[in-house]
Amino acid sequence: MLQKLIPKIFYEHLDEGFDFFVDGLGFLVLHQDEGMAVVERDGAKAYLIQSAEHAGKNRPEFAIETDTIGVLHVEIRSRRPDLLHPDSPVVTKKPWGALEFAVRDATDVCVVFRQWPAAA
Repeated sequence: MLQKLIPKIFYEHLDEGFDFFVDGLGFLVLHQDEGMAVVERDGAKAYLIQSAEHAGKNRPEFAIETDTIGVLHVEIRSRRPDLLHPDSPVVTKKPWGALEFAVRDATDVCVVFRQWPAAA
């Protein structure tokens, strides 16, 4: 049984990842060493890896599903409005039916927060 998919995100400097995930999105640091950190919030995890070579080649976009998108949007907008993605800064119902907004860090890592409608 598959349980979780955990992204590995490369940064030239780990501080860039901490600024986005910890300071901006409220993740906690579960582990940190010289070149890697594991961050987590509400069961969502990411591995932050320091590698200038890979950071220059790969700026990912990924989604995190939530059931409290409005609360999350207010929290992030209050804490770090500079992280709201200019193309999706407010909670919007998309043509596929999900409510979404996005955030983006200074290195162009993008996280889309998504809430699907409740099943009828």
